[in-house]
Amino acid sequence: MRIYKYEVFTMILEEQIKRGILIQGQRLPSVREIKNTYSLSTSSVQSGFEYLMMKGLVESSPRSGYFVAYTPDTHVSKMKTDLPPVVRDAEFAENVMLTSARNKPSESSTFNTAAPGDLLVPQKLILRTMQEVIREKGAALLRYYPSNGLDELRKQISLHTAIHGCLLNPDEIIITDGALQALTIALSAVTDPGDIVAVESPSVFSVLEAIANLGLKIIEIPIHYENGFDTEYFRNICTSNEIKAVIVTPNFHNPTGIVMNDDAKKELLKTAVSFQIPIIENDIYGDLYFGEKRPRSIKSFDDSGLVMTYSSFAKTLAPGIRLGWLHTGRFYSRSERARFVMGRSVSPIYQELMLKLLQGNSYQRHLRSFRKHLNRQALEVLNALRRYFPEDSYFHSPQGGYSIWGRLPERTDMKSFFNYCSQNKILFTPGNTFSLTGEYDHHFRIVFADRITEESMSLLESAGKKAKELAR
Repeated sequence: MRIYKYEVFTMILEEQIKRGILIQGQRLPSVREIKNTYSLSTSSVQSGFEYLMMKGLVESSPRSGYFVAYTPDTHVSKMKTDLPPVVRDAEFAENVMLTSARNKPSESSTFNTAAPGDLLVPQKLILRTMQEVIREKGAALLRYYPSNGLDELRKQISLHTAIHGCLLNPDEIIITDGALQALTIALSAVTDPGDIVAVESPSVFSVLEAIANLGLKIIEIPIHYENGFDTEYFRNICTSNEIKAVIVTPNFHNPTGIVMNDDAKKELLKTAVSFQIPIIENDIYGDLYFGEKRPRSIKSFDDSGLVMTYSSFAKTLAPGIRLGWLHTGRFYSRSERARFVMGRSVSPIYQELMLKLLQGNSYQRHLRSFRKHLNRQALEVLNALRRYFPEDSYFHSPQGGYSIWGRLPERTDMKSFFNYCSQNKILFTPGNTFSLTGEYDHHFRIVFADRITEESMSLLESAGKKAKELAR
């Protein structure tokens, strides 16, 4: 994570305020004093004070300077409350931490968060475009927007997918609050509680949790290294079970990084049409290809309307841009109703931001640069894994996306390995979070979407040494 120059003095002041050394109302050193003491520029010092003000620790008084806003009371007596305790699902909370949560914002690298790291997010582009949107739209951004999203934004998304041969009717696109909401809407449109849904195995935790939350049953379909989703296994399952939907990530599957070839995509579609099973296609990583050509989506082969495709800009632009979309195919009416009850509309500023980015060439320019960064980091991490880990380990070489899927030798004590990684803040995601079967206990996912540093390489080397020790 980026280290700002002003942190050389803000960390000291913050600690002194929290410990009560500096008390409420006390005047702080002037900008000039701090500038001279820490050899900083005036703008850096002012940025530091603004940071402390945002945290509520400092307040500004015109012509008088900066003062301590409050002093934490460290002697507050315990208060009895009648509120019931919050009952939490321990397994759910643990899996959220393992798959997506960072321990501290100050950590310089992570291998478990499938989102662009701070240093890979195009901050200047996003913030500059947001400022333009605010100036142009003003108070209109504070009103409700159409529940299904801006018409022009849906048209721009359709134009974007058409570049790669996927023709989508803009009138069948629904703008969503991220990819997970798009998945939930799609599932709600084609299933009822108690229905059976087929899903890839392994599958990302959030997909499994969304299915469970809707009261659905799961059948896992194996993923193979050669061509991904096992279409023959799926067809056999369909002959003996009433499958109401199948969820797939054909392009740069999470966690394995595998791409289904076009023949497998067509075969899956053929089976789905034969049994009239809706395909819910997650194409969130499709734009993050490392080769010369983007892989085709299943939707690009579909003329039946059975394929529902969804994606999000959180993975390609910034994790805080909560804006996704769902192409509903023949299931528009039920999808529209499901979308409406989840909230009146998606954030207007995000919609206007993405509209402006898609109308120009800045988003495509960012994607080209982002793919190069990811490709370089994937190779760097993959080489380190193969260099430091036991020789009979396996690491799948990704052709796009964020993930490397690894497997350690069967003789490895995985509990000890993950305990060591956890204690040393080496944030891999254990394989057992990606399935309900227990088939992936010796697997783990490594994400290379954060900036790779010397510290990152050192962590991988340390984990590799431990794995070799445990595999002996």
